[in-house]
Amino acid sequence: MADIFDAYALADAWDEMFVRPGEVRTAYEPVLAALQPIEPVELRFRADQMARAFTDRGVTYAFAGEERPWPLDLVPRILDALEWDLVQRGVAQRVRALEAYLGDAYGPCRAFEDGVVPWRLLLNSPHFHRAAHGIEPPGGVRIHVAGIDLVRDEAGDFRVLEDNVRVPSGVSYVIENRRAMTRVFPSLFAEQHVVPVDGYAQKLLAALRAAAPDGVTDPRVVVLTPGPSNAAYFEHALLARLMGVQLVEGHDLVCRGNRVWMRTTRGEVPVHVVYRRLDDDFLDPLQFRPDSVIGCPGIMNAAQAGTVTLANAVGNGIADDKLLYTYVPDLIRYYLSEEPVLPNVESFRPDEPGQLEAVLDQIDQLVIKPVDGAGGMGIVIGPKADRETLERTRAAVAADPRGWIAQRPVALSTSPTLAGERMAPRHIDLRPFAVNDGSDVWVLPGGLTRVALQEGNLIVNSSQGGGSKDTWVLAEGPAEHPAPPAAGGTVAALDVVPRQLGPDGDRVAVQEGAQQQ
Repeated sequence: MADIFDAYALADAWDEMFVRPGEVRTAYEPVLAALQPIEPVELRFRADQMARAFTDRGVTYAFAGEERPWPLDLVPRILDALEWDLVQRGVAQRVRALEAYLGDAYGPCRAFEDGVVPWRLLLNSPHFHRAAHGIEPPGGVRIHVAGIDLVRDEAGDFRVLEDNVRVPSGVSYVIENRRAMTRVFPSLFAEQHVVPVDGYAQKLLAALRAAAPDGVTDPRVVVLTPGPSNAAYFEHALLARLMGVQLVEGHDLVCRGNRVWMRTTRGEVPVHVVYRRLDDDFLDPLQFRPDSVIGCPGIMNAAQAGTVTLANAVGNGIADDKLLYTYVPDLIRYYLSEEPVLPNVESFRPDEPGQLEAVLDQIDQLVIKPVDGAGGMGIVIGPKADRETLERTRAAVAADPRGWIAQRPVALSTSPTLAGERMAPRHIDLRPFAVNDGSDVWVLPGGLTRVALQEGNLIVNSSQGGGSKDTWVLAEGPAEHPAPPAAGGTVAALDVVPRQLGPDGDRVAVQEGAQQQ
């Protein structure tokens, strides 16, 4: 074994690279062989060189009030062909079900009439926008891009932790991570037959062009950004450049006669598809926040008139509601007549009769999440929280049961990560990105693996100090994972929650919300 792994101690979680101490998983054998002849100080040097290259290219992120180079770890996260088949089928299935739900919620509301989902879940959602009601998008597509957050549990099974169908971000780092890793370990890609990720922009552009209003044969697509001060501006600019379309801000667009026009040095030209990267509230000051200066007044009127398509659609936030997350397995069965491919994390609904008291009684054993939270804000990990925090959370949940869900703590899987000049296990998650063109849901091979860089930390979001790994999907090879679990109901009876989950922090995991605002 390489010297750099001599002190590597497995955490109390599923390890992506090692079956047990000293026994590497088959897919990782070439990676271990490549790392063996490299001294720890050389690996550190390569990592620092990569960080400088990211800075030079502008691949940065905001943390603690300053711009830092995007943190990419040198050890990739590898998924074999059978593992990826399970992931992509599960992600695509979930996107199709959420798409059906959105069309239903802003249309006939069959699932509510049939009692699959309670009316209060829709009517009490802050992201239910009446301005979106009745809009029939071309091809019925409202989710053009989705980011579905997955984790492995203690048994190594993938579970869905969160759905992001408003403005999911992070795909630019998938592209940049791959570009950097091919320079650091070029020979490995030939040996491993890693599926490329450079086709994303073309898939996205094709989906956006397919979403153009009826009768438009050569649609003009633009990327609408809040501007350079936005944390994800690099991604907005990169995607616009890779797709070969214009990157615009709100003041570059004008609405007249229920049509959208782009100002250019040669005059105004029509716009047919707007891939928006700003939140609903700031999109149109005539419909939402009147103080917004980054949106385009009248753009919702144009969308309602059917002369422009907004991607993703306004109002998708009702499908991001963490309370709806608990109903998605039922929605898959209702709309698709299929069993869920990927199960949820075991979850509980405090707003249901009998559940509130049970959640409050066992709040020290559960992860409590606000249904509208993002960026990890408001999440309380019961087994790690102090008494004052638990009491404050108990009072908040009791006062507004609809505003919270509870989940069983899950140990995120770990992966060897360079910490100084040694390898150490760090918790990771996975965000696959899906593109929906109306006829097919295509899942980018790999997605963004986020890693908590600090020892014992379970927060993987970059805004709170997390990093990333390049995610390799192998075109072929043996599977080394357990059989997929039976996909049962999402919401479990609370009486199966053990009274003691254990004091070990490694067994308590929390996934940050991924909405980029």
